[in-house]
Amino acid sequence: MTYSGFRVIREALRGDLGWGPAWRDADPKDHYDVVIVGGGGHGLATAHYLASRYGVTNVAVIEKGWIGGGNVGRNTTIIRSNYLLDGNEPFYEMSLKLWEGLEQDINYNAMVSQRGIINLIHSDAQRDAFIRRGNAMILNGADAELLDEAAMRREYPWLNYEDARFPIKGGLAQRRGGTVRHDAVAWGYARAADRRGVDIIQNCEVTGFRTKNGNCLGVDTSRGFIGAGKVGVAVAGNSSRVMALAGMRLPIESHVLQAFVTEGLKPILPGVITFGAGHFYVSQSDKGGLVFGGDIDGYNSYAQRGNLPVVEDVCEGGMAIMPMIGRARLLRMWGGIMDMSMDGSPIIDRTHIDGLYLNAGWCYGGFKATPASGLAFAHLLATNAPHDTAKAYRLNRFETGHMIDEKGMGNQPNLH
Repeated sequence: MTYSGFRVIREALRGDLGWGPAWRDADPKDHYDVVIVGGGGHGLATAHYLASRYGVTNVAVIEKGWIGGGNVGRNTTIIRSNYLLDGNEPFYEMSLKLWEGLEQDINYNAMVSQRGIINLIHSDAQRDAFIRRGNAMILNGADAELLDEAAMRREYPWLNYEDARFPIKGGLAQRRGGTVRHDAVAWGYARAADRRGVDIIQNCEVTGFRTKNGNCLGVDTSRGFIGAGKVGVAVAGNSSRVMALAGMRLPIESHVLQAFVTEGLKPILPGVITFGAGHFYVSQSDKGGLVFGGDIDGYNSYAQRGNLPVVEDVCEGGMAIMPMIGRARLLRMWGGIMDMSMDGSPIIDRTHIDGLYLNAGWCYGGFKATPASGLAFAHLLATNAPHDTAKAYRLNRFETGHMIDEKGMGNQPNLH
């Protein structure tokens, strides 16, 4: 079934009796060319691009829960490519370009909204740093615009410009950034992969990897053994636990990241705003709720809930730049498990076990990377060679000293 405006009108006139399931609830076969562990955004995107770009359709995506139940449905939906380092900026710019054509590619309304993102500037030194970042973005083909205080006042007159501690002196804008509906990304990629023959297997937990003479033969699951020519693991915050089943210890810590949504409000926030003197980011959903978040919780955890000190810190950041947020009622909050790498940048690479591949270490920026991550991982699985934009994301870079330290924090995952 192809979705279109004509189809919507037709089904409305027929009482919506012609809609079918978005994807099949497949049963596992004995063997696949590729098995992808993890039915989140990255795993589903990988399956889609394997089938659509590389012609590999004998693929299974296995998910221990349900599609959309992990981090892909537990984030603040922001997309952007405003990075500094050469190892990151080309990759995230490719991702943003894939976002721009995603809905046509997968024939699904993912609600891609390029409403723009602005990083606020609060000091002269920060302006210098953002000028450098903006120039790096432009050199890599992205868009960047430096705004002075007057321009900020015209676009966002209700921000707190008079705060003596955190004065707003301007901002770095990327007009092509914005937001995407997170659930729709999971559903859209799942549907697109299924249409090309990929089996999506839910409620199927990996319990082990079968290896022989250094080769991965497949995975043991709660629904039996599934053989595979290649196995790709993309399980976000559970990366360390899953790869431990293969005897691997990863340079990753798991932390909780909380996010919040307020009650529905009248339109006030046209784009995405990030606080430059702390960690707070906010946008407004189509339903009117303010969607915001901040830093990860500072302790290791696999729980999908957070603690109150971080709630307080996030609220302080929001109040510092827009005091009116204090009048909004909080509707709900949730936590996602982040796979924090040692340098804050991801890993897309082969492992020392032939036929076993890893996609991990996305920290709290994995959602915006979903299309590029899927394409790069699909390229690696199909060709055994890294994608041109992901050559720096090697697993051994921590051993060789080729870290991609975007924030300049060193090897402290909780600070990235």
